[in-house]
Amino acid sequence: MIYYIYDGSFEGLLTSIYEAYYRKDNPLKILSINNYQRELLVEYIHIETVPEKAEKVYNSIRKKISVKTLQNVFYVYLSEFDDIGTLIYQYLRYGWKIGRNVDLHISDDRVSTIHNIRRKVTREIHFMLGLLRFKELKNNIYYAEYEPDYNITALIAPHFIERLSDQNWVIHDIKRGIGVLYNQKEWVVKDINLESDLEFSKDEIFYQRLWIKYFDSIAIKNRINPKLQKSNMPMKYWKYLVEK
Repeated sequence: MIYYIYDGSFEGLLTSIYEAYYRKDNPLKILSINNYQRELLVEYIHIETVPEKAEKVYNSIRKKISVKTLQNVFYVYLSEFDDIGTLIYQYLRYGWKIGRNVDLHISDDRVSTIHNIRRKVTREIHFMLGLLRFKELKNNIYYAEYEPDYNITALIAPHFIERLSDQNWVIHDIKRGIGVLYNQKEWVVKDINLESDLEFSKDEIFYQRLWIKYFDSIAIKNRINPKLQKSNMPMKYWKYLVEK
């Protein structure tokens, strides 16, 4: 059995898929170096990332299959599920065989699995667009922290660039130590490592206290339903809500 190991990047995954076709190795699995464990009777081949090879696969997906398929692949990659490299490889092999209508073959396990994962990622994106809370810092930068299940920070950024185009802001994925920084002109994804506590502006502290009082005042104690609250908004998202 042959397993390909790539560096964890999207380009690395596409390079591995390129090599799987041109080397004729027919790897059983394509795994990220970040989450694989060695097994007996397996030959591991480490694939070096080559941007030119990754670009060829990228363009082949877009032209020979569809843009939708390319989007599916990227969303599933961002899910960070175990063995996503293998799932994407199998899906694309089927896609190159079927062509542009591959995503209509929802009865095929390779297609349905990819669609199910994409739906989960898309669901969290829509959820975070309404849930993410920005707080004003002393330096007039708006800061939002969260811990999404999936690596969606770059996918939600365009929404907030449109909504908050006249502000400087940061969206910080605490779980992965990365974030989007926006300066009213351009945005970039980079690693973020906070070396000190954040200092909120006086207005921010005032409005946080005001919001908590308002939240408490409108609550009807006899009708508080923790079970319903948890079903509407899982507790894992409560951590960064001021009222919680």
